[in-house]
Amino acid sequence: MRKLRRPGLPPLLLPAILLASILAAAFFVAAPRASAAPSVTEPGLAAFSDVSSEWGNGVEAVIEKAYRECFRTFVIDGNILTLRLPFAENSERSELTETELAVVGGGKASPAELWDAIGGILASPDFSSYLGALSDGREKLVSFDLPTKTWSTSTDRFAIERMLSGLYPGLPYRPVVHVTGQGAEPQDVYNYLYCVGRLGIDCSGFVWHVLKAIAAADRVDLDRLLGRDAGLPRGRKPSLYVGTWYYNPKSGRTREVNDEIANLLPGDILLFRGEDGSFLHSCVIQSIDLAKGRIRYLQSTDESPLEERGVHESIILFDPARPKTSLRDPSLRWLQLRGATFPGEPEPAFVDDGERFRAYQAIGGSIVVRFKALEKSVARLGTMASTATGPSGK
Repeated sequence: MRKLRRPGLPPLLLPAILLASILAAAFFVAAPRASAAPSVTEPGLAAFSDVSSEWGNGVEAVIEKAYRECFRTFVIDGNILTLRLPFAENSERSELTETELAVVGGGKASPAELWDAIGGILASPDFSSYLGALSDGREKLVSFDLPTKTWSTSTDRFAIERMLSGLYPGLPYRPVVHVTGQGAEPQDVYNYLYCVGRLGIDCSGFVWHVLKAIAAADRVDLDRLLGRDAGLPRGRKPSLYVGTWYYNPKSGRTREVNDEIANLLPGDILLFRGEDGSFLHSCVIQSIDLAKGRIRYLQSTDESPLEERGVHESIILFDPARPKTSLRDPSLRWLQLRGATFPGEPEPAFVDDGERFRAYQAIGGSIVVRFKALEKSVARLGTMASTATGPSGK
């Protein structure tokens, strides 16, 4: 099978990381194992956080800004690493345990709340010990226990060789990873935040974060609208009551729209159907470039290549001469590959998002919906012209 190029970090974060490296080299003498690196919003890096130079001033820029709030750069063990918010969902991997495996914020916390919590985790003595185990030069297996939020290591050669040969020793609630002992990579930090920190944002929580940003740009309080719609008592956090089911057009909050490319708008929601007929996953369209034949959508999921687990961008390529092509058309190239959350675990049912979107047509298939309460906001904010230049295709 031909290997597809995978979407990565937000384009403007890359020069920000380079400049952060230069600043760190100039000013960094001795830092604790985990500390905040210069933020992309601080003086000297502010230019790189200006989304308008890339996306104009319409709804695409609003969505992009909300997306970039899900990334942050830290100095970890002397290395500058840009982290993305992990995926996290209540009760995920709890099928073989007697506990519900709740996550911080229920998978619905805001990026600001999550980064505050992550900062504390990265400064903890336990995370420092974890970094030490990853940097001691010894090959090993790291086992995580989700119910107890703990980790342990084994340098047993037989166990290592068994895992490397394909005999995975883990369980859903007790994942195991192989490390070389040569230092921490972003995916190692992700593993700790996911398994020990037990925090992150789920797919519907991320979509809600984007929708809230669109609403706020038009001076609309989406949380207030949701609270009133759901009849929530004062003081309850409305986002905790949002799941992928919330975007189902049967709820009356969204309406299904024709999935022809020319009909799509930034802020439209992709709902992926499962084999039981329910919608299991949601993501949001950031931009449609009719001239270049490129759709960019954003999502939070852990069924992806290791370096993309959590919040990430995804790309669909299409023939610009065929703007009325349906998203279900197999001629489209969905570049987003899918993968197991941890190496050795069973692979997902579909190779890429395109296969997943086209599945289960007999029971309705996946659909595109538009959030009714924001249709006027999207119209007022405006979108980039179809000929505008976005980031280069991938």
